[in-house]
Amino acid sequence: MTYLFPLVLTAHILVGLSVIGLVLLQHGKGADMGAAFGSGASGSLFGASGSANFLSRTTGVLAAVFFVTSLGLAYLANAKPAVSGSVMDAAVQSLPSSDSTAKPATESAANPAAPAPVPASNDSKAKDIPK
Repeated sequence: MTYLFPLVLTAHILVGLSVIGLVLLQHGKGADMGAAFGSGASGSLFGASGSANFLSRTTGVLAAVFFVTSLGLAYLANAKPAVSGSVMDAAVQSLPSSDSTAKPATESAANPAAPAPVPASNDSKAKDIPK
């Protein structure tokens, strides 16, 4: 699933840019009046009305693809990974070892409100403390 998100995002961006380009290429409703007086639209590649049909259909198809990729991105962004356990289990596993977290004596003496470092011994009392 990790490779799917960048792929759908790239397709989404390309389709969005294509929709913008096609919308800018299309003529407005008032441009048809100029074609009636010989503005040269009848000599185009698709004919007088062929380009409008082609561009509008292509824009409609790309808009549908844009909608589908939007839904796909929303699903992929909210898909939860299959992890068992609780958040606290992941936090305890990600903590560094107790040897590297011990503070020097000078630092704890400078700050009397700081809690005392936990000894790294294997006492039975240390095993009773919940994680």
